[in-house]
Amino acid sequence: MKAKATIRLRISSEKQLTTLLEALAPEANRPVNLRTKAVLERDGDFVVLNVEAKDTVALRAALNAYLRWIGSTMKVLETAENSS
Repeated sequence: MKAKATIRLRISSEKQLTTLLEALAPEANRPVNLRTKAVLERDGDFVVLNVEAKDTVALRAALNAYLRWIGSTMKVLETAENSS
């Protein structure tokens, strides 16, 4: 793989962190496409996303997909917490 990126996101809520990792596990366990590989893991109170790709176009596409999934999941979790 030629292109690599690491994203570290701090999640202050233990419940949100655990739920986020569980929600995205199916996506992380299966590549977005054949040109990329992604690993989503926990490091303390951080979610760490490591993406490797054959080229920068594939890297950008994978990062966009994962960041949208993370953002959507966090919005749902925050909405659920605020409505209860």
